[in-house]
Amino acid sequence: MMRIFLFLATNIAIMAVISIVFSLLGLNGILDAQGVDLNLNALLVLSAFIGMTGSFISLAISKWSAKRAMGVHVIEQAQNQTEQWLLDIVAKQARTAGIDMPEVGIFQSPDANAFATGMTKNSSLVAVSTGLLHAMSQDEVEAVVGHEISHVSNGDMVTMALMQGVINTFVYFFATIIGHAVDRLVFKNERGHGIAYFITQFIAQIALSFLASILVAWFSRYREFKADAGGANLAGKDKMIAALRALQRAHEPEDLPGQLAAFAINGAEVKKLFMSHPPLEERIAALQNLR
Repeated sequence: MMRIFLFLATNIAIMAVISIVFSLLGLNGILDAQGVDLNLNALLVLSAFIGMTGSFISLAISKWSAKRAMGVHVIEQAQNQTEQWLLDIVAKQARTAGIDMPEVGIFQSPDANAFATGMTKNSSLVAVSTGLLHAMSQDEVEAVVGHEISHVSNGDMVTMALMQGVINTFVYFFATIIGHAVDRLVFKNERGHGIAYFITQFIAQIALSFLASILVAWFSRYREFKADAGGANLAGKDKMIAALRALQRAHEPEDLPGQLAAFAINGAEVKKLFMSHPPLEERIAALQNLR
């Protein structure tokens, strides 16, 4: 809860500073002079309410929705040795990380995958796929679990949700200004909001969200490096590297046909901007350099 309080306090301070800057620069007066009658301070508060509310609701139901979307079977009582071993590993790592025991689940998927979610670090869920349990050794699974436990102990779910809320706030804020300006200045609508406002604001929200997703993806990649380091600390660096190499083997891309190979480099660089996880080779190299 302290993380949420501090982050909200920071966001309120940021909005207060921005509001002061608006006043000092006289932006409201400039907009009024151009015929764009828009109260920026009121819009900023409304944008924050819309952006943060949606993000908090998403965070609050994250565990519930993940269970249903992924078909997670929560292990209430171990039915076999694998489930008991998984419970023991999670319990051991949770104690080491200083968090309460998460719910532990397994979901059906042929792919080697795992995730952690939950509103707080002491009310979380760690789930692994059947494909992960079948494709990896116990040491590698232990490292993957350590990675997810690190996400929980680092408070990454809360941090990412709050960051998304801030992004949503400013996307709505600037999209509304753009829509309002186009409606007033281009289409000369003097009262209320015309159809141009709604269309322009909608298009602006899509465009700004697309650009903002680059920032969110960058921050997510940063958190992945931190979780890898945490997994190495909980399970051992060699186990974490081995787990990443196992994922690398499973997801090794096929060679492109010669005519398409020339387009792969630039395409890969653009794609990387929107990746929530760093390339596996970069994650392995970061661990190898970890002391």
